[in-house]
Amino acid sequence: MKMLYIDCSMGAAGDMLTGALLELLDEEARTEFIEEFNSLGLPGIVMETEPSIKCGVEGTRVHIRVNGAEEDEHMHDGHHHHHAHYTHDEAHSHTHEGDTHAHTHRGIAGVEHIVRSHLEVSENVREDILKVYGIIADAESKAHGVSVTEVHFHEVGTMDAIADVTAVCMLMDRIKPQKTIASHVNVGGGTVKCAHGILPVPAPATANILEGIPSYSGDIKSELCTPTGAALLKYFVDEFGDMPPMRAERCGHGMGAKDFVRANCVKITLGEVD
Repeated sequence: MKMLYIDCSMGAAGDMLTGALLELLDEEARTEFIEEFNSLGLPGIVMETEPSIKCGVEGTRVHIRVNGAEEDEHMHDGHHHHHAHYTHDEAHSHTHEGDTHAHTHRGIAGVEHIVRSHLEVSENVREDILKVYGIIADAESKAHGVSVTEVHFHEVGTMDAIADVTAVCMLMDRIKPQKTIASHVNVGGGTVKCAHGILPVPAPATANILEGIPSYSGDIKSELCTPTGAALLKYFVDEFGDMPPMRAERCGHGMGAKDFVRANCVKITLGEVD
């Protein structure tokens, strides 16, 4: 049986899962995937990858640029985290301090419209994307006590999260594991800065998504698991625990933005189990 094992001992974020899954494809398939992804019709989105070495571990760092800007340039943590804002206007522009471009806010209806109308993906992948995004929206709405229809995501955060979710859903569809197991999830520690102030890690939305999933806090004081990472794990992982005996065929490392005393990566092993 074809199986994936995801090591979340340094948490999980959408870009890190993407990088690790990309490494499970051969060189040619990887190039082809990135070209396909970049021609999907996601407004203003470009995926680029670069080799990255952290603490002696070699892997792939994925950059998703939205209209030429990268999320990490104006977000708090380098791990992607899209902060929800709540307004009753369907869309309006506003600028952040130090930000040169305006963002519009989009509700879940806008996200569904992009996914249903603009994405050149198979029906299966489309359903996966919408379900994962639904997990994120539900968690954000619960965290902030507003209905799902009132959750408005940052334009950059929204597009960035859709891009990460789309990439992972497409890669999982391409690899088609018969079973996916993940380790217990390291959420990190310390505090995280978001639109509502400074909150303890895991951020409320992440904590909501991880309900029922074994997670822990280690000695690294930073947000290691993001809402997007948590939602992708919740959706695709069949069980959480130790790696069973498996014959490994390939191993992928998806690198995060930040550097810690331990290699900041998600490691995914593809192999066969009896």
